[in-house]
Amino acid sequence: MAKRIVVFGSSGQLGVELCAELKRRGCEVRGFERSALDISDEEKVERTLAEIDPLAVFNSAAYNQVDVAEREPLAAYEANALAVRNIALACRQNDARLIHFSTDYVFDGRLGRPYVETDSTHPLGAYAVSKLAGELYAQAYLERPIIVRTSGVFGPRGRHTARGNFPELMLRLAREGKPIRVVEDHFASPTYAPALAARSIDLLERNLEGVFHIGGGEPVSWFDFARLIFEKAGVSANLTPTNEREYRTAANRPKYSALENARMRAHGITPMPPLSEAVEAYLASR
Repeated sequence: MAKRIVVFGSSGQLGVELCAELKRRGCEVRGFERSALDISDEEKVERTLAEIDPLAVFNSAAYNQVDVAEREPLAAYEANALAVRNIALACRQNDARLIHFSTDYVFDGRLGRPYVETDSTHPLGAYAVSKLAGELYAQAYLERPIIVRTSGVFGPRGRHTARGNFPELMLRLAREGKPIRVVEDHFASPTYAPALAARSIDLLERNLEGVFHIGGGEPVSWFDFARLIFEKAGVSANLTPTNEREYRTAANRPKYSALENARMRAHGITPMPPLSEAVEAYLASR
């Protein structure tokens, strides 16, 4: 009998790739998007997992409107923290493994180097607090959760989601001929969704546990990421750098939240592809 796996957030950039990769590996996948199952409803989550009795649950559902969360912190907390509690409780009752996705924003970005899994967390805003709380709920209710922190996810599904992704935003602005200003003093690890999905499943197949960083493999400023996208796409754009002083946002963001995939490397998981290769693969998928 095929291994039964549940994927929450199955219609998002990461969820679509998780479902596809799990099926390629011979799993029986049940994917749920928000319209099909509200994971903030504890009873529905418990009943659904009891009926399916999965081997594992991947939770890629999230509230990720970082600036809006400053106005509606409760919405972010319900989706990113309390919903994770519901899933963790249901996983405990059904002896299912939980693979939960978190973010580089649990760090404050003041370290000046890529973060490893053992570095201290310090969230800077409502979104970041809610994501760290989700990690803590998973760890509180389960003995062996897998928590994957990632950064700046972009994947082919981003062309068809309401909020899109960074490459699609850049390409759209270039098509419209608009001036494009991107911060050059904030650094992250942009991560290609298909590669993230595959390596997250590897963690489960190897029966690992704990916190893992799966970032794009190299620190890059958002300005340089934009420049790379235009270069690989062969697009001419009116791109100029800016900085956080000139480009204020409602939420504080970590200035240097790149991730070092230390534990993934220590366990022999295939390294993430270089960002240039990931961008090429993304553009080819379009």
